[in-house]
Amino acid sequence: MKEELIISGRMNQFIDPTLHIWHWHIPLYLFLGGLSAGILFFAAYFTITGKEDKYPTAVKLAPFLTPVLLSVGLLALLLDLKHKTYFWRLYTTIRIESPMSWGAWTLMVVTPLSFVWSALNIKTLFPNWDWKYKFLYDLEAFFRKNIKPIAWILLIFSLILGVYTGILFSAFNARPLWNTSILGPLFLTSGLSTGAAAIVLLSRNHAERLTFARIDLMLIGIEVFLIIHMFMGFLASTQVHIEAAELFLGGPYTTPFWLFVFTLGLAVPAVLEMLELKKFHLPYWIAPALVIAGGLIFRFLMANAGQASRWLY
Repeated sequence: MKEELIISGRMNQFIDPTLHIWHWHIPLYLFLGGLSAGILFFAAYFTITGKEDKYPTAVKLAPFLTPVLLSVGLLALLLDLKHKTYFWRLYTTIRIESPMSWGAWTLMVVTPLSFVWSALNIKTLFPNWDWKYKFLYDLEAFFRKNIKPIAWILLIFSLILGVYTGILFSAFNARPLWNTSILGPLFLTSGLSTGAAAIVLLSRNHAERLTFARIDLMLIGIEVFLIIHMFMGFLASTQVHIEAAELFLGGPYTTPFWLFVFTLGLAVPAVLEMLELKKFHLPYWIAPALVIAGGLIFRFLMANAGQASRWLY
């Protein structure tokens, strides 16, 4: 007969249950928000610098995706809400200390401007487009006259949107994996990288693709640095943070993270983009497709692993 000495009730898996209140809606919403932020940032930046004609896909074509991406993301967020009919209360107050308040008001600015930006460039897709009504012509003329101020607003708020997607996680101090200031810059960099990758996929201009391949290569390098720095910070911190890091360093999320995110989503695209810049003839779509897929998987893993991490009381 084998005897066991029970010294803690925590051997019962239901004593410290895993928290799962955020499902697929939130990581999808954060991915689409980051991707939209990346696309709009480049559109605004190259408009401000007067390079619209040099990078037509970035400025005129790719932003057509953003109204759709943001709408789908907001729909996913709405589906996640417990009390859906009260979402409007987010817009009855501004709380500076609340990431959700920042996100709600940022989206209130970015989403309508993404529609305006698409409307200003609609003739890129439909050369014979006619607004039919005079007030629409006047409205278009007004926005076109003020395109630089609009671009500055988009530039600033796209950066806020990209950072917010990470801060939304890091504000939850009760989850050790999310309790790091690295998530804001990391999610912003990832969003810019997926935005650059989307532009590469859409562009038919070889010079434009090479430019954004260089940009994406730089962003991948920054992203790798931030990921390594994040894990180094966890491993040099408290025991709960070490255990949170171990979810990716030998734990259940090790293989999906290091294979699908780090290797296939970052390292392989970086090598392919370097080969492309060295004029090796490769299918140009592989690297950006891997970057976008890696960015999506990264957010799902961070959402699920963050909820699996916990403090020991």
